Amino acid sequence: MTVKTLIIGHGAREHVIGETLVRDGATLYAFMSSKNAGLEDLSQGRIKIHSETDFKEIIDFSKKNNIDFVIIGPEAPLVVGIVDALEKNGIPCVGPRIEAAQLEGSKLFTRALLKKYKITSNIRSKSFNSMENVESYLKDLGVENVVVKPDGLTGGKGVKVYGDHLYSKQDILDYCQALIKQKSPFLIEEKISGEEFTLQTFVDGKNVVGTPLVQDHKRAYEDDTGPNTGGMGSYSMANHLMPFITQNDVDEALEDMKKVIAAVKAETGIEYKGFLYGGYMKTVKGIKLIEFNSRLGDPEAMNVLPILKTNFIDVCMGIINGNLKSNIEFENKATVCKYLAPEGYPDAPKKDELVKIDKNKLKQIDARYYYSSVYRKDDEIYTTTSRAIGVVGIANDLESAEKIAEQGVGCISGKLFYRKDVGTLELLQKRIDHMNSLLK
Repeated sequence: MTVKTLIIGHGAREHVIGETLVRDGATLYAFMSSKNAGLEDLSQGRIKIHSETDFKEIIDFSKKNNIDFVIIGPEAPLVVGIVDALEKNGIPCVGPRIEAAQLEGSKLFTRALLKKYKITSNIRSKSFNSMENVESYLKDLGVENVVVKPDGLTGGKGVKVYGDHLYSKQDILDYCQALIKQKSPFLIEEKISGEEFTLQTFVDGKNVVGTPLVQDHKRAYEDDTGPNTGGMGSYSMANHLMPFITQNDVDEALEDMKKVIAAVKAETGIEYKGFLYGGYMKTVKGIKLIEFNSRLGDPEAMNVLPILKTNFIDVCMGIINGNLKSNIEFENKATVCKYLAPEGYPDAPKKDELVKIDKNKLKQIDARYYYSSVYRKDDEIYTTTSRAIGVVGIANDLESAEKIAEQGVGCISGKLFYRKDVGTLELLQKRIDHMNSLLK
């Protein structure tokens, strides 16, 4: 009996989720606000193009097609309660219910929760919805130690950091004022230094099972310069760690996430089920939480799902049924994902430009590719205003994986750019040196 699964979402993360489900024997359906050519092909046309937050349409589509379970890829439907709506209609889901999804949906909720339950990865922060006491808190923290985060979803682009986006006390005050004008509550947090890593986990309400660590590259240009983006690429190592992150660090982060899951249950009465993404930083003071996402990362999903050895349908059923096995296996391979984006991204991206893909050559060199925000018209692929295609190399070591990804990028042409340095040993060495200099 084949399992009918529905994926909601239209990006590269959903493309790789769909590919993994089909690889492991699922019959795929897709519900997306804009058509992803990869998902259209994997679903053999069993798709609906419609708003991803229209609960009624999603429920009707699921019932009409006798869907066995739904996976929600992006955050937007989760934080408005898509899982609650589907489950009320007897349709099982991989994804947290609305209260639990606030771990991503509300930064204020998350920091307050971490504080209340004394979670050790928490950092100093204070929430505001007016300018009252802002100046005195800035004085407490020190202006140069400040990060300002609007509450709610900002697509990875609302956070402003002193030294990167804000250069004076006045800049900070102006940004806070602008947020108040938009009626957006915000957090002022202490700025922390270290190396970031992403720990994506499978969660069944109680158990939290980790996947290989990934490091993402948020800056648009090489050497970590330029504006913040949705992520220009990522890599993972064959031993599933990072040279600057030990197994003890991972165990600490996993323990942290288990406590957070228990805190969500204690606070809301709701069990967190689905994927939980922990964006952590290793600092001189230990492992600190930057943010949670209530779904897999994009690009990071492209690093872990292609090397998943355990059947993904079984993993999803374990999440839904609350009996997730702890021995989920991944190949001991390194992965590198390089993201191609339209020239001018993120500030003034060139859209509706033709993208040529040499699929045969990609196959020969064994590079994977995942469609993000591109569209297909008359069998040709065109850019939109967001990231275009993720290219992934997988090999026994990082150097070989990076070579495959780099060759893969060479099979795609158009008005696109990417970061050549993602996954290179030079950039990795910089990260190692940075961490060593801090831990001296």
